[in-house]
Amino acid sequence: QQLMRVYGALMWQLGKVMDTPEVARVYMGSFWDGPYQNNEQSELLQREEMDLLNDIMSLPQQAVMRRINEMVKRARSVKVHAYIIHYLRKQLPYTWGKRDKQKRLIERLESEFLAAARRYGLPKGDFPNVGPMQQALHEIKDLSEFPKLDKRLVKEMDKVFSVDIPDLLEKARNQ
Repeated sequence: QQLMRVYGALMWQLGKVMDTPEVARVYMGSFWDGPYQNNEQSELLQREEMDLLNDIMSLPQQAVMRRINEMVKRARSVKVHAYIIHYLRKQLPYTWGKRDKQKRLIERLESEFLAAARRYGLPKGDFPNVGPMQQALHEIKDLSEFPKLDKRLVKEMDKVFSVDIPDLLEKARNQ
C-alpha cells in the first residue's frame, strides 16, 4: 500500500513537469544484484523488470514508427498549408483592392481557417497556430503571386496517405 502511494505521488508530480499528453511510464524495481530483502512485492518487481527489458528491446522498432508518424504529420501540414494559401488566394479580387482584402483575410484568419477546413474537408487539428501564421502572412506582399494549387500533386499526396504510408507502416511492423 505504501508503494502504491509513493507511485501515485510520483506520477502526480511528473504530470506537472512533463509536457506530454501521454502518461509517462515509470518502472518500479530493485536493480541491485542481491536478493530482495522484502519478498512481498518481488513478483511485481520482477514483472516490472521484464517490462523494462522488453521496452528497451523494442526501442529500435518504436524509433522507426516515430519517424514514420513524424513524416505523416509533416506531410499533412504541407497539404493544409497548400490549401490555406489556395483558399486565401481565391478570396482575393483579380484587380483592385488586393492589399486591403489580404489584410482583412489575415486579420480574421481563424474564421478563414474554419471556412477552408469545411470547404476542403481538412481536419482542424492539422491547421497551424493562428498567431505565427498571421505573422508569416503579414510578411507576404501579395498572396496572388503564389502559384495555383496543382490538383495533380494533391491527388498524388492523397495516394501517399492512402497507399504508400500504410504499406510503409506494414513493412515497419513486420520487421
